[in-house]
Amino acid sequence: MAAGILFIVIQTIHPADVLSSVTTRAWAVAHYLTILMSLLALVGITGIYARQVDKAGWLGLAGYLLFSLEFALLMALTFVEAFILPQLGDAPKFVEGFLALSSGKGSETGMGALVAAGPVSAVAYLLGGLLFGIAMFRARVLSRGAAGLLAFGAVASLAAAVLPHDLARLAAVPMGLGLAWLGYSLWSERRA
Repeated sequence: MAAGILFIVIQTIHPADVLSSVTTRAWAVAHYLTILMSLLALVGITGIYARQVDKAGWLGLAGYLLFSLEFALLMALTFVEAFILPQLGDAPKFVEGFLALSSGKGSETGMGALVAAGPVSAVAYLLGGLLFGIAMFRARVLSRGAAGLLAFGAVASLAAAVLPHDLARLAAVPMGLGLAWLGYSLWSERRA
């Protein structure tokens, strides 16, 4: 639940991905919260998958692994954004190049293997969220509405490509709601 709520909150407070934002307090807070959210999401989706593992099948496993990969990658890249980029004020080209990774823009600075991080993360988020949501929907153990919202949230992220940057972050709200609702479904089942 906490990961889903944080996912939504982060979308509303995240400053623009520009060089001048990297050293601001808002940048630090948004990225510290993203690291926490990623960790909570990894724990949460593991619990959700473990509860339904016998009914989730290979689709659930594939979705879980891809979705976990996304949150692990997000945590690692966000760690760099939170703790390393603010220290690189004397290397603005590198910072701008790193920030361009998530948007798919090219970089003047050679990023090596990091160039693959953006596309891998995008595929893991989209395909992992979709497969995981469908598998949880089909398993019929936790809330089917929450699982459907999670799958929809993964697909809704495609809208970010056509929306202005300020609105693009709102495309992540269905995913956050789906995560929170699935977490609540698991938690309320345990309490009962």
